[in-house]
Parts: sequence; structure tokens; C-alpha cells
Amino acid sequence: RGNLRTMKEPTRNGYYRSRSRKMALTIIAVSLTPMLLISGIILYQFRNAYEEKVDAHLLEVVEKHRQSIDTFLQDKLADIRMLATSHDYEELIDEAYLKNLLAQLLREYGPIFVDLGVVSSEGIQTAYAGPFPLERADYSRTDWFNEARRREYFISDVFLGIRKLPHFIIAVRNTASDHSWILRATINFQAFNHLVEEIRIGETGFAFILNRTGAFQTRPFEDIKPDEVPYPELLGKGGDPHAETRIVKSPDGAGVRKIYVAAYLKEEAWVLVYQQNVADAFSQLNRAHRAAMTILLLGGFGIVSTALFVSRRIFQRFERSDQEKEMMSEQMVQTGKLASVGELAAGIAHEINNPVAIMVEEAGWIEDLL
Repeated sequence: RGNLRTMKEPTRNGYYRSRSRKMALTIIAVSLTPMLLISGIILYQFRNAYEEKVDAHLLEVVEKHRQSIDTFLQDKLADIRMLATSHDYEELIDEAYLKNLLAQLLREYGPIFVDLGVVSSEGIQTAYAGPFPLERADYSRTDWFNEARRREYFISDVFLGIRKLPHFIIAVRNTASDHSWILRATINFQAFNHLVEEIRIGETGFAFILNRTGAFQTRPFEDIKPDEVPYPELLGKGGDPHAETRIVKSPDGAGVRKIYVAAYLKEEAWVLVYQQNVADAFSQLNRAHRAAMTILLLGGFGIVSTALFVSRRIFQRFERSDQEKEMMSEQMVQTGKLASVGELAAGIAHEINNPVAIMVEEAGWIEDLL
């Protein structure tokens, strides 16, 4: 009997372990499936909403700065056009008078304008007011002069020129007098660059300006090369091609995903570009994802632990109950066996007592006869 019980123990233990595992898996599946499904849907919708919010914010920031820079250029152009139209050639070629005009501009706007110059139709600067020795400078072969000679006004790209410093020119052509002449003003590059430098978001977000050929018009925050920036190629791939401001997400040459926001400036001659690492732009979203994943992992761990604990406790109780039932059954069997032995003993005693009684009675009768 002991051997039989020992043989039954592994089978019984395996049965309860199997049932316990099935119960735990059922509890885990029923608990985790809706939690993961709902969490996934919520996180997906939250991510889409957050990305749309970030994109809209970046588009708004770039659009506002585009308008600000365009307004800056238009205001300075208007100032030079006013000087060109409100003063005649004889006044402007008087260098003392021209220096007085430059001083007025500096008092009015600060160090925005570097110098003023009057250039003849042949490209010779006939009058100059400024800190550089550019009197009688010859601009006949420069790109900005050839462009300005064909237009009423012209804002050049940033270039080094004779002074070997980055700057750009605002030129206004005047044809009201007998001969054509150009009033040109140099814009302070540092002041203009500051308008773009202040566009800083996060740790990696910054802006710069490129012209149509990909040359920098401002100093970028990072040491990047124009050909590494996906403009204007990416401009034709992302969003509405007729939109003034558009956004593109693309990996750079090192494989780092970045957000690029572009807006045209200066009658679409320049492009204001804002770029930022995607991981930096969505850092708060990533932190929220990590927090949510931590909560989900902790919740999943709690569900699994609880399911295993509860199922083990339940089947331990089942096992103890079955063991108690088996013990009771064995006791009942033993009791029945003892009862049978008692009945057998009583029967045997009865069968023995009958002849013994007769023998005792016969012995008494013999004793009487004797």
C-alpha cells in the first residue's frame, strides 16, 4: 500500500501543476489582453496627437520667423528706397551729406546698416560713407551690380566681396534723373544672423538660411555642410508643394532621423531651414512612452505574479482536500476491515463456545454419574 501511494504521488503532483499552469495562463491572458490592447490604442492615438502638435508648433515658429525676417528685409529696403527717392543724385554724391544720412540710420535703427554708397551706371562708386576704404570701388563685374542694374531694387546673397567679411547688399536703382545710378547699403551680417540664431528649441533645434544653390546665408549653429542638408530636394517630397512652410522627417548622412522645416524668404530666393533631431523634438513623448512601458511592465509583472500565486494556492487547497478525502477513505476502509475481523472473531468465538458449552455440560453430567 505504501509503494502504491508513493507511485501515485508524482502523477498527482504533475496533474495539479499542469492544472495550475493552465489556470494561471488563462488568468494572465484574460487580464493582459484588454490591458495591452487598450494601452496600445491610447498610446498610438496619443503619439499621433503629440506629433501633430509638435509639427504644428514648429510650423508656426518657422512661419513667424519667416515673416519677421521678410519684414526686416522689406523695412530696410523701404528705408533705402526712401533715401533714393527723396534725395537727388547731387545731394547723395556729397560724402558729408551721405555720412550724415548714415549717421541718422544708425541713430534710428542701431548698427543694422554698415555703410552707404552711390554707384554710377558704369559700376564705379562715386560716393561712400562707412568704415571701409571703398571710395571709387569698381563693382562693374560683381553679380549684385549686374542684377541691380536690371531691376528697380535688389537684395543680394551673402558674400565676402572686397572687404573679405560676410555681408549682403540692398541696392535701389534710380532712373528719375538724366542718368541711372544706384544707392546701395550694406546690412550688418551679425545683426541679420542674430534673427536666425534666436530660433533655438531643445538641445539640437536650430535654424539657418540657404539660397537656391545651397549656399549658407547665415552662420549655422552646428558644423554642417550644405550638401548634407536635404534641400531643396526634400522640399519637393514633403507636404503641399505650394505651401509656404512645410515639414519633412528624414535621416541625415549619419542615419540620425531629423525634422526639417522650410519656408521661402525674399521672394523665394532664400530658404529658411529649421532642423532638429527627432529624438530631441519628441523627448517628452519618449519619456511618456518609457513611463507607460514601465507601468505596463510592472502591471504585467503584478498580474503574472498574482495569477501564479492564486492558481498555486487554489490547487494546493484542492490537493490537500483530495489528500484528506483519500485519508478518510483509507480510514473507512480500515474501519470496515476491522469490523469484518471483529465479526469473524465473534463468529469463531460463537462456534467455539457452542461445543465447549456442550463439553462442559457433558463433563458435569459425567461428574454427577461418578
